[in-house]
Amino acid sequence: MAMAGRVIEGRLKHLETHLEQENPVLLSTVQSFRQLDKIAYSMGLLHQDTSYATQIPWWPLISILGTFSSGKSTFINHYLEYALQRTGNQAVDDKFTVTCYSHESTAHALPGVALDSDPRFPFYQMSNEIEKVAQGEGQRIDSYLQLKTCPSEQLRGKIIIDSPGFDADAQRTSTLRITDHIIDLSDLVLVFFDARHPEPGAMNDTLDHLVSNTIKRSDAGKFLYILNQIDTTAREDNPEEVVAAWQRALGERGLTAGRFYTIYNPDAAVPIEDDNRRERFEGKRDADLGEIHSRMKEVEIERAYRIVGALEKTARDIEERAVPAIQQAIESWKKRVLWGDGVVFGLLFALLIGLTIKADYWDGLSFAPPWLNKVVSSPPYLYTSAILIAVMLFGLHFLVRTLAARSMSRYIRRLAQKAGIRGDLAGAFRRNTRPWRSIFSNSPAGWERGARKRLKGVLEDTNNYVQTLNDRFTNPSGEDLMTVQHHLAEEPEDTSDTPEKTEAPTQAETIEAETKETSEQKPENV
Repeated sequence: MAMAGRVIEGRLKHLETHLEQENPVLLSTVQSFRQLDKIAYSMGLLHQDTSYATQIPWWPLISILGTFSSGKSTFINHYLEYALQRTGNQAVDDKFTVTCYSHESTAHALPGVALDSDPRFPFYQMSNEIEKVAQGEGQRIDSYLQLKTCPSEQLRGKIIIDSPGFDADAQRTSTLRITDHIIDLSDLVLVFFDARHPEPGAMNDTLDHLVSNTIKRSDAGKFLYILNQIDTTAREDNPEEVVAAWQRALGERGLTAGRFYTIYNPDAAVPIEDDNRRERFEGKRDADLGEIHSRMKEVEIERAYRIVGALEKTARDIEERAVPAIQQAIESWKKRVLWGDGVVFGLLFALLIGLTIKADYWDGLSFAPPWLNKVVSSPPYLYTSAILIAVMLFGLHFLVRTLAARSMSRYIRRLAQKAGIRGDLAGAFRRNTRPWRSIFSNSPAGWERGARKRLKGVLEDTNNYVQTLNDRFTNPSGEDLMTVQHHLAEEPEDTSDTPEKTEAPTQAETIEAETKETSEQKPENV
C-alpha cells in the first residue's frame, strides 16, 4: 500500500494537532482524507508528496470581490476597526491580499511566496496554476499575491481575501484563474458593486464573471451581493431607483432571487442634512450591515460543513470522474494498441511472405525451406528459434504499447480538463500502461475491491460527520437538558407487582443521552 511522503505526513500531523483542540469533527475528516490519499496513491492520481487534505484551506475563508472603487477596502478597514488597506476612488491595489490575525501590535505585508509555499493558506502552489494559463507568469507570484497580518480581533480564526477591482475592458487570464480559485475555496463571498455608477449595463464583462458564472453553482447561497456607497443617492433621495437598476442588470444575468444588500461606510459617508432622511438611510444601512456581519461571524460553522462537503466531493470525484476518465483513456489506448499490432504484424507477415517467396522457400502452398528439417529435428535449435521469435514479437508489441501511450498525452490533458479531475490523470494512465498490465484488464490499477470498499466507508463517514455537526448546532425537539431532567423527575414510579419488563428507553432518556454526548464532544472553540 502506497503511503504519504515524509513532508506531507508531517504537515498532516501538524494539522491534526491544531484541530484536536479546535474541532474534533474536523480532526476525524483528516483521517478520511488519508484514506482517499491511499486510494489515489495506489491509482497514481496523487504523488506521495501531495494530499487531498492540503488542497483545501482549513481556516474559515471570506473573499471580497467587486468592481474598481466599489468600497471593498473601506469595508474591510471598517470591519477590522483597523486602517489596513489603502483606499481611494481609483484602483489602489492590483494584488489579491490575504489577511490573517497576528499577535503583534503592528500590521505586516509579506510577499506572495509566503502564500505560495504554505499549505495552510488558500493559495498554496498557486504559481503552478498561473503557469498553466500564462507561461512565465508563475515566477512573478509576488505580482499577484500578498499576505497581510493584522492585530484585529475580528480576524481571529478566519481569513479575509481582498481582490483587486475588476476591469470590464481587460482581464488577464491568470487573474481570473485566481478569482475562480478563491471562489471555489471560500465559505462566504461578498460581491461589491458601486452605487455611484448607476449604469451597470456598461459593465457586461464584470457582471458576467461575478454573477452569471456563480448563480448556477451548487453553493450559490454563499454569495452576498452588496450595493455599496448607497449614501450618494441621498441628495436626490432615489435609492430605490438605483437599486432597481442594479437588480434589473443582475436579473438579466439570471439572478432573480436572493438578497441584495445596500450599505455605506459611516466614516466616509456623504453628509445627509435632512434628519428623517438620514435616519431612514442609517436604519437600512445598520440592518444590512448587521446581517452581513452576522454571516461573517457564522463563517466558522459554514467552514466545518464546507470541509465535510469537500471530503464527500473528493470521494465522489474519484469514483464518478477519475475512474471513468481512466477507463476511457485505457479503452482508447487499447484500441490504438490493437490497431497498431494489426498494422505492424500485418506488415511483418507480408514482408516475410515476400522474402520467403523471393528465396523460393515455398513448394506450392507448403513452406519448405532447406533448413526446416534440421531445425525441427534438433530440439535445441527448435526451442531457441521459438524463444527468439517470441521475444521479437513481444518486443514489437511493447513498442507499439509505448508509442500508443505517448501519442495520447494531449488527449489525456484534454480529458482531465474536461472532467475537472483533482489529481494527476496522466500519472494514473501511465500506471495502467506498465508492461505487466494487460490491455484487457477490466478495472484501472489500484481500483480493486479493497479500494472501492475504503471509498464507500469514507462516503458513509461524511454522513456521520454531517449528523454530528447538526447535533452540535441544532435541536429539533426544542428541549434543553434542564427541561428533560425536570420531566424525568416528575414521572411517577411504577409500583405494580407485575414482573419487570425490559422496555425501550423513553424519548426523554434518549434526548438526555444525546444531549450529554453532544456536550462532551463540543470543543472550546467552534
